[in-house]
Amino acid sequence: MSSQITLNLLQGSVRFNFSPESARGLKAALAELVASLKAIAAKSGAGGVRKPEKPMEYQHTGEIFLEVFCNPNIWPSPFAAKVLITVRDDRIRLTTEAELTRIIEDVNQYLEQTA
Repeated sequence: MSSQITLNLLQGSVRFNFSPESARGLKAALAELVASLKAIAAKSGAGGVRKPEKPMEYQHTGEIFLEVFCNPNIWPSPFAAKVLITVRDDRIRLTTEAELTRIIEDVNQYLEQTA
């Protein structure tokens, strides 16, 4: 069963059908991204040489195609990080940035509503 999720962007929002299972997958990918960002921040604060973390790239294909991408190496913390979001189907394509913390809140809110 799919219900609609709303993702709040830097300007405006986008709403589309999304299943709770897919939302849980996105939540897990976002949690890994936050862990990478925290690890980078900790290593930077320690002054040590750090190896670059791999970018996060979540993709979902269903009624729409959703991609959430973030390079954790360019953000100083999870609170400053932004993600690139692409939502498309055969008629429209939207690519824009959103704040990581806001997308995490949106996914959590969606999962609470569909529980």
